[in-house]
Amino acid sequence: MIHRFLAIDLGAESGRAILGTIEGGRLALEELHRFPNTPVRLPTGLYWDTLRLFHEIRRALAICGRERKIALDGIGIDTWGVDFALLGSDGALVDNPRHYRDPRNDGMLERTFAVVPREEIFRDTGIQFMQFNSLCQLHAMKLAGSPALQVATKLLFMPDLLNYWLTGVAKAELTIASTSQFYNPVWKQWATGLFNRLGLSPAILPEIVAPGTKLGTLLPEVAESSGLSVDTTVYATACHDTASAVAAVPAEGSGWCYISSGTWSLMGAEVDAPVINDTSLALNFTNELGAAGKVRLLKNIAGMWLLQECRRDWAVRWREFSYAELSRMAEEAESCGALLDPDVFHSPGRMPEQIAEYCRKTGQPVPAEPGAMCRTILESLAATYRTVLEKLETLTGHRIERIHIVGGGSQNTLLNQLAAKATGRTVIAGPVEATAAGNILVQAIGAGVLSSLDEARAIVRQSFQVAQVS
Repeated sequence: MIHRFLAIDLGAESGRAILGTIEGGRLALEELHRFPNTPVRLPTGLYWDTLRLFHEIRRALAICGRERKIALDGIGIDTWGVDFALLGSDGALVDNPRHYRDPRNDGMLERTFAVVPREEIFRDTGIQFMQFNSLCQLHAMKLAGSPALQVATKLLFMPDLLNYWLTGVAKAELTIASTSQFYNPVWKQWATGLFNRLGLSPAILPEIVAPGTKLGTLLPEVAESSGLSVDTTVYATACHDTASAVAAVPAEGSGWCYISSGTWSLMGAEVDAPVINDTSLALNFTNELGAAGKVRLLKNIAGMWLLQECRRDWAVRWREFSYAELSRMAEEAESCGALLDPDVFHSPGRMPEQIAEYCRKTGQPVPAEPGAMCRTILESLAATYRTVLEKLETLTGHRIERIHIVGGGSQNTLLNQLAAKATGRTVIAGPVEATAAGNILVQAIGAGVLSSLDEARAIVRQSFQVAQVS
């Protein structure tokens, strides 16, 4: 029997609609629609172009229904984490959702710790500290006297908002909720006490549902405009893109970790219970939830974003390079010997200048040409992978033999080679479209087409080629 699911995968740079066909124990993917995801800077801050994103989702549905006449078994949306929308009593947006790099978040960690100590926040949430976590964003709004926060009656994370606009059902999916830093993974509920201490109202927090839950069917108007059946099911898939990507890691047994490589590099291990202790706090690791009741013990690393920002800057100031050109230039360039800490680069814009300034301040050679700068970024990422791997082994108490790199960054052959050399471990690269594959497979589990995460990963191994680097 043939089953078809649509994955809407929204990343920080672009969005895609991917059709997944499951037949005979294999998954085939077809890209139906691709579109940019470009934030909008206004005098009041940095925002996501949310209505444009929903327009592109509806365009993808119309390609399925009106143009291709495809009957779908399900639709699932995944996005980046932490960002959210606030709705009023009429169900409408009270403000356009902000981008996590909005400058209002600057300095918010310290201001939040002044109210609730760092140790207490980590004990209640198990989430690593970053100034753009949802908790810090909401606290920033509270301190600024945000009118939107004052009238809000419900908070929805980005995929939850888009699901709401498709179905009319306003619920939060577990994996995306777990990125917020106000969800308790031990008690499996919102950390309402933390909310109260920061002067925030828990009344805005929605019901949480597990990945794979059937949310509802398309609203009649959405179904009619797209040409899809009004009975088409929308699933709360693993709505955090990393959770979907990890669900499609083609791993077996134990002794492995993953890197979901894209704008961010999310490096971690899949464990059965949260690791919340003094060591994980000191190492600033995070406990986000995944499919099938798993916990994603991981570290956020500012991944290909540095390369993306350099490319954007060069396109404005000089010329536009393709990613393939940048990869070739990095391979051909000599190493200048500089190493960056990727996580100190928070602000978009002028990235080549930011990197050069960092090298000068740290007494290192400045990469002079684009190829050398690209190589420096990749070498720095590989060195960071080694450091995070060592910390991950400390937390889990087990040696990791294999590193599965999935996502768009897995196509970067040089980075894979550098990672294998830096860590001394076997790197297994692919699949590239892990997030879309995981999104689809979690939908299939929810629909009863697949029985388990193990079965889903077996399908990934049978469906996609991977590259191994030792």
